[in-house]
Amino acid sequence: MLQQRSINTSSNDDGNKEKSKPPVLMNFVPVMRPEILLSLRNWILAKFIIQPYLDKDFSLKEFTEGSKQALVIVSSYLSQGDFQSLKGLVAEDAIAEIKRNYSSLNIKERQDLLTKFNDILITFPYQVGIIFDDDNQKRFAEITVVYHIIKNLEDMKMQSKVNSEAVKEDIKICNYRFIREYTKGVESDWTINRLGHFKLCHFEE
Repeated sequence: MLQQRSINTSSNDDGNKEKSKPPVLMNFVPVMRPEILLSLRNWILAKFIIQPYLDKDFSLKEFTEGSKQALVIVSSYLSQGDFQSLKGLVAEDAIAEIKRNYSSLNIKERQDLLTKFNDILITFPYQVGIIFDDDNQKRFAEITVVYHIIKNLEDMKMQSKVNSEAVKEDIKICNYRFIREYTKGVESDWTINRLGHFKLCHFEE
């Protein structure tokens, strides 16, 4: 249930090569939907590991809700190509990979990175991880959050179009993975070490 690995986290880095897909900001297989067993595991880790041993004020529900604001801010900088403003919010190695891939996106794809708060339909924590780096006595918590976004969501709700086939074709999925160091004596904030913006239709039949 607990992980022991190096600080440089890299999993699911093999892209899906079966279908032709638009360029991506970072190369990993996206997560679309929650898994029941993982959801249970996430609750256990948050309740019985993070709260008592790392952060007594931690709430997975509050974290997930608050992460929406991070998505809105970071996506705004991404849509503008403002990599300087990402510093402190996104890990340096992640920014470097994003910058390398950003030039492959056309103007519309860059503009589509922008996510507005009111367009977020669904948010859920997909995976919670606890990382022990025993060589350096370091401790980290890592949380992957998934967002489902529909552009102009409020208008779609008013027109009862949220479940229409046309809208489903335009559903955007965002994966943001947050990490925070909890090593004793270290003051740290949550930062993003992996992110992606995808169209649901590109990964599901």
